[in-house]
Amino acid sequence: MVTLSERTLPRLLKEESEIRDLSTYATKSGHSRGRRVIEEACPVRTMFERDTGRILYSMPFRRLRQKTQVFFNPRNDHICTRMEHVLYVMYLAETIGKALKLNQDLIQAISLGHDLGHAPFGHAGEDSLNKILAEREEEFRFQHELHSLRTVDLLADHKGRLGLNLSFEVRDGIVSHCGEKIGEYELVPRRRKREEDLIEGAWQHMLPATLEGCVVRIVDRIAYVGRDIEDAYRAGLMSFSDIPAEVRSELGDSNSAIVNTLVMDVIANSYGQDAIVMSREKGEALHELIQENYNRIYLSEPIQIYEAMVDNVIRGLFTAFLEAETGVFSGSQEGQLALRNFREFLTKHPEEENASLVRHIVDYIAGMTDHYATSVFNSIYQI
Repeated sequence: MVTLSERTLPRLLKEESEIRDLSTYATKSGHSRGRRVIEEACPVRTMFERDTGRILYSMPFRRLRQKTQVFFNPRNDHICTRMEHVLYVMYLAETIGKALKLNQDLIQAISLGHDLGHAPFGHAGEDSLNKILAEREEEFRFQHELHSLRTVDLLADHKGRLGLNLSFEVRDGIVSHCGEKIGEYELVPRRRKREEDLIEGAWQHMLPATLEGCVVRIVDRIAYVGRDIEDAYRAGLMSFSDIPAEVRSELGDSNSAIVNTLVMDVIANSYGQDAIVMSREKGEALHELIQENYNRIYLSEPIQIYEAMVDNVIRGLFTAFLEAETGVFSGSQEGQLALRNFREFLTKHPEEENASLVRHIVDYIAGMTDHYATSVFNSIYQI
């Protein structure tokens, strides 16, 4: 007869090794604040390992491979997708985490889940949804990190139930990952964060509760800044030679050089600290490079044209779904068929927290891939 203690031994050994081998400041799996719904512990995997599996096998994660990072070009297989970006973040965050002796399983779970809530067509899709919500004077706005939390808490399916029931630490890391609008070089974890702080904290760009979450937050910027230039070069918008000389001197003149410089800088400045730190020199250079990308890439004419196309698609979908449920839509037979999946979505996702029809429409559109959103739009409007 196998006893309970023997069955749980592999997980217990891992938890003991974390206490023995990881940094004093690392998050220990056995000390997790747990899940919103209590579950029996796995005999083999730690809390964070189970979270990684749930994210990895979820439908929202699978759809990342057909969601845009910046550029939408289905004919170019080398354009960066959201899936590719997530994997870059995971690899770089794990590299830093290993050097700092942090919890690799927690880093992996946060990295894989941090962008699950992105709308189709990248930030252009997010901006379009927010314009619609503002014009309608709705009480909520679309923020991808908040929607990532909503996705893992309410929308993703796990064993026939809605919500992945992830640990507090992973959920916190996901909703707190976005800090690119703030010139922050020293990230000190907010360890006293509460459950109620997760949503309110995201609006305020509150720092994560763990060092592992802070690593993912700082790496998110490192991972995309040079990669966006590579895609911009293919589009004829920018090359690494266009980077200001002082920035190239500080960071490097290729994606690999920039990534290596910043990762090594973070490791050197964070080692033995209860904070994730980037030197001010490298941080200011990174901020300047992000601004350069913004001016040369994100504000370029091709991207502006692309964003207008995205806005047309998102608005068209929103209008069609709204009219279909209010009895106004009178489109073609093909259009009616295209709306059937939305009605099935409403059936499978009953009211959560008194969610409005508009909230459900936003949930549905945000879950689409670029290809599916375009396909549904074309079916509805016979294009």
